[in-house]
Amino acid sequence: MNLLTHLECGLCGTEQEADRLWNLCPECGKPLLARYDLEAARQAVDRDEIAGREATLWRYRELLPVRDDAFVLRLGEGWTPLTHARRLGQALGFEGLYIKDEGLNPTASFKARGLGVAVSRAYELGVEAVSIPSAGNAAGAMSAYAALAGMEAHVFMPQDVPPLFVAECRALGAEVTLIDGLITDCGRAAAEGVRQFGRFDVSTLKEPYRIEGKKTMGYELAEQMGWALPDVVIYPTGGGTGLIGMWKAFDEMERLGWIGAERPRMVTVQSEGCAPMVRAFHQGEEFATLWEGAATLADGLRVPAAVGDFLILRALRESNGTAVAVPDEEMIEAANLIGRSQGIFACPEGGATLAAFRRLREAGWIDDDETVVLFNTGSGLKYAHLWM
Repeated sequence: MNLLTHLECGLCGTEQEADRLWNLCPECGKPLLARYDLEAARQAVDRDEIAGREATLWRYRELLPVRDDAFVLRLGEGWTPLTHARRLGQALGFEGLYIKDEGLNPTASFKARGLGVAVSRAYELGVEAVSIPSAGNAAGAMSAYAALAGMEAHVFMPQDVPPLFVAECRALGAEVTLIDGLITDCGRAAAEGVRQFGRFDVSTLKEPYRIEGKKTMGYELAEQMGWALPDVVIYPTGGGTGLIGMWKAFDEMERLGWIGAERPRMVTVQSEGCAPMVRAFHQGEEFATLWEGAATLADGLRVPAAVGDFLILRALRESNGTAVAVPDEEMIEAANLIGRSQGIFACPEGGATLAAFRRLREAGWIDDDETVVLFNTGSGLKYAHLWM
């Protein structure tokens, strides 16, 4: 059963039919969001029955956009472990600390969730060539699922990304173009290829379905915590698809009757060298202005402008959350602490969440008896050069 009904613009609310290719809203140029018949889902899907399903994100099949199972591309994405970080918590004097380890996804990052669903849906809708501007992990994920579908994959990355990202994409059959600049410059180069050659653009929030894969982190979080939610979720934010997706998932689950109205306080973490969302949040803005001179060793956080900025800021404010910027050296120090206490080789972005947690604890923003989930969004193996 597939219950996708239509697409809806996240800003202006304009509706579009679901069964054709779309990028941004044709009315205002903002992201389109997938909508489902949640009343039908409420009648058809028993949340407790889901426990017996496959240990991938496709266990939430009715709430995902691919209509025909023949087009579902599976590499084992999703259902990553939620670890009670007891030894780390002991070191920090905090009992209720958990880590959701997305580094155990295919292609070693959370990007497999979004691109697995987005490329599957593009495959169903007849796409033969996909294109992406990426700082690394998204490109690897797109390349993997495009290979599985037999699609052309075209990747545009900054020329200073870690070599492992480039090697991964090429090994998976993608055509890689390195750009002298930031991911925004890569986006412009990729857009030219889209216009000239008719490739389908799967950039962050420039098509409706990557967010659908990412939202499953929210479904998993609730299921793994006994259909409850933590008090605080700390999430490293570049394009912000995962944070927006989880916020969408919480709303869907409440309407399904799977959870109550309580929500975690959502925390965005960015690098001090590229913190457009942090600045916009604390200045009370609805949209974020471009961050000039973006620089950070956490490639996934080097995003000077986010298409879904207003959706990120909306989730932070609706949840009574906050936004924190941390220096790169604190990310690495925190990643090392996660490693030696929990045996998880966290990426710098994952380390950033622990660095933010420590700052929020010092400020008294997190109470002793609360439950906090840190998202490690990828494997430190992709960034091994930082430890060599």
